[in-house]
Amino acid sequence: MIFLKNKHEISLLSESCQIVADTLNLIEKKIKPGVKISDLDSFAEKYILSRNAKPAFKGYMGFPATLCVSVDDEVVHGIPNERILKDGQIVSIDCGAFKNGFYGDHAKTFFVGDVDLNVQKLVQITKESLEIGISQAVIGNYVSDIGHAIQMHAEKNGFSVVRDLVGHGIGKNLHEEPQVPNYGPPKQGHEIKEGMCLAIEPMINLGNKEVKTDDDGWTIRTLDGTFSAHFEHTIAVTADGPLVLSKAKA
Repeated sequence: MIFLKNKHEISLLSESCQIVADTLNLIEKKIKPGVKISDLDSFAEKYILSRNAKPAFKGYMGFPATLCVSVDDEVVHGIPNERILKDGQIVSIDCGAFKNGFYGDHAKTFFVGDVDLNVQKLVQITKESLEIGISQAVIGNYVSDIGHAIQMHAEKNGFSVVRDLVGHGIGKNLHEEPQVPNYGPPKQGHEIKEGMCLAIEPMINLGNKEVKTDDDGWTIRTLDGTFSAHFEHTIAVTADGPLVLSKAKA
């Protein structure tokens, strides 16, 4: 069942989203060669708690940390550990917060030092794919229009779209209906309606689309070992178009 949100519920959801946006903004300033991944996670947890919110991911289905931190060929769900970030890497960080009964969800991919130009393009196209997908989240379109637009932009630029993982509805639960794939034909599935709140999150690979799961049961990485990028925003569908709730305020 898809739960449509009213303006008050969207405002509560927006507060959680703003916390994750602020968290990633602060994290971005700390990302550089020599930084320990577990330190980023500790900082994020303390900051979210300081905002009278709870980390959404910690304990969710047994996940052990506040952030999902995925480096290079890791697509999503990387577990923060004692690894040190190195020059030339990319790091995707997914962050969630829970406050006032609603969840916020947001992810970005960051450069660590000087990054190869092809990898820079991958990250830029993934970010653009998210923006293009969001633009399709308007009343009267279909959920599949979002994924179709994402897939077209990624593939015309020579990259591949992960099929095994999708975006999702969000609200009082971290994952709600509908699923939001990042690929497929347009005009399929659920019609987009005012009050829908969606976490749209393209995961784009430099090489092939296939992925695998590590022995830890969480970390998902590209099967061919090529880099992957991930961006995510939580949005609300309004009469005036898509409203990005997880966009950091200037």
